[in-house]
This record gives sequence, structure tokens and C-alpha cells, in this order.
Amino acid sequence: MGPKVVAHTGDIAPKTMIGAKVDGTGVLIANIESTFYAITSKCTHMGCNLSEGFLHGNTVTCPCHGSQFNVTNGQVVHGPAKNPERSLSIRVEDGKIAIDL
Repeated sequence: MGPKVVAHTGDIAPKTMIGAKVDGTGVLIANIESTFYAITSKCTHMGCNLSEGFLHGNTVTCPCHGSQFNVTNGQVVHGPAKNPERSLSIRVEDGKIAIDL
């Protein structure tokens, strides 16, 4: 299928994140120092939406139980989650952000 355009670079200010859907899958897109990253947004602990959480630096905190994930690679920073989020392939071209599941 190939990458799907889900946002524009102007939609995500530095040090912020947004949620989007790609083929029915929730994704979190973060702008960290003008570099864009994407991970799945369904918390691996209890399924809460990470894009409704809090971003500090490159760490997103789940709004439900406080699990923390590194948005640059999906790894768990702090539990209770034990499994990482899936890091997604992202492409930025002509101001468009495309994600490939």
C-alpha cells in the first residue's frame, strides 16, 4: 500500500504531538527538535490512547496509568507497561508527513 499522508509539518509545533489514524491504527506523531517520529498510540499496558497523554522531551506519559515511552523508538522508559510501542516508518516531504505501517 505504501505510506499514507496523515498530517502536515505545520500541524505539529516543536515539542508537541498529535494523534492520527492510519488504516484504522492509532498513531502518535511527535515533533522533537524539528524531527518527526511516530509510534503506535495504544498503550501496551491497558490500551489507553497515548496521544491524549503528556509529552516531556522525547517521553510520552500515558494518561491512564503513567507508563512512559520514548517516542523516538517506542521503548518503555517507565512501567507499568512492559512491552514497547511499535516505532513506525515516517517520511516528511514537501511539508507532508506520511507513515507506513
